[in-house]
Amino acid sequence: MSRCWLLKSEGEVYSIDDLARDGQTPWEGVRNYEARNLMRDAMRPGELAFFYHSNSKPSGIAGLAKIVRVGLTDPTQFDKKSDFYDPTSTRAAPRWQMVELAFVERFAAVVPLERLKAEKALAKMPLLQKGSRLSVQPVDPAHFAHILKLARLGSSP
Repeated sequence: MSRCWLLKSEGEVYSIDDLARDGQTPWEGVRNYEARNLMRDAMRPGELAFFYHSNSKPSGIAGLAKIVRVGLTDPTQFDKKSDFYDPTSTRAAPRWQMVELAFVERFAAVVPLERLKAEKALAKMPLLQKGSRLSVQPVDPAHFAHILKLARLGSSP
């Protein structure tokens, strides 16, 4: 199995429903170096990602997306009207990268964070570690398969 990912978005800002409507979207505005490096150096077209709604009721995994393009310059770093503007980044040496995602699937119900925490098989998943706030995270293939099973069977115990 190829690498798998988890991408966080606040559900009120951009949700799995928005991705389903749009079909494809740039994953712009990431301003964390570790997350940027994962998108720039590790993600490949065709890899799957869980779409995670953060700061939502409930927070959790809402669906699946696919990485379709990588190595793209994030244009929001140059836009003075954007919340993601970076005055230290230049077009000659852009600091921020992004990927483009395509919609794959909306789960029948969000797999809530509390349900994920209750799964012993997911105990070592980065998302569930204390202090883990990264918006772009790798997901171990075994964890990915386990969560996909929860999502498809319903997230109830």
